[in-house]
Amino acid sequence: MTALGILYPGHSAEDDYPRIEQLLGSDIRVDLVHTDVGEDAHRADALMQMGTPERLAAGLQQLRLSGAEAVVWAGGSFVHGWDGAHAQVRDLARAAGMPASSTSFAFVHALREIEARRIAVGATYPDDVAALFAEFLRTGGVEVTRVRGSGVVTAAEVGSWGEEELFALARAADTPDAEALLLPDTALHTIAHIPALEKELGKPVLTANQVTAWECLRLADRRVNAPELGALFTREPIVQV
Repeated sequence: MTALGILYPGHSAEDDYPRIEQLLGSDIRVDLVHTDVGEDAHRADALMQMGTPERLAAGLQQLRLSGAEAVVWAGGSFVHGWDGAHAQVRDLARAAGMPASSTSFAFVHALREIEARRIAVGATYPDDVAALFAEFLRTGGVEVTRVRGSGVVTAAEVGSWGEEELFALARAADTPDAEALLLPDTALHTIAHIPALEKELGKPVLTANQVTAWECLRLADRRVNAPELGALFTREPIVQV
């Protein structure tokens, strides 16, 4: 049994994770611990406060007791910039006593896995926060062809989005020359729709909750073939980066 540890801010799209666990198979367990979000706002300062060491540490004891082999912070570490996000992950790994990462780095590692360098971004965030995510990707060596923000202020509102809003965002964000489409925000329900999105767009689609689980598997040195989780989960063996 491989136990994956996820630190998830608040309550929005956490029901994506039981679905992920089901699709991954019976020998993988996804242990999700909710962290205190403070102010629910898609602003850089609020997102920074969500990921303070104190807030993250509060959930780690529960994950350690669960037997988690790795932990991923499912929050917006990209707002700290590349170096700041690295420092956050280092501190998290030290506090957790296990390999650690974040959703932001998960996107970069997943893009390397599928060998996509040119991507489009469909973000629920306001434009300024979406731009910070795009800049984070560029620092990681990714070419961004389009950034489409949606101006949604809270994770609670994003969590209420359904299939119609999700597909509208994906269509509006995609560009013909993008090799993959990224849909950040772990508050967005996506897991049930990834195969349909990829079929419609004709390219890999990476979503926040999807890559968060994949990153945790990568840290635990596990490879899982799960086509219902998209092209990312039908690749060759995961390689540590």
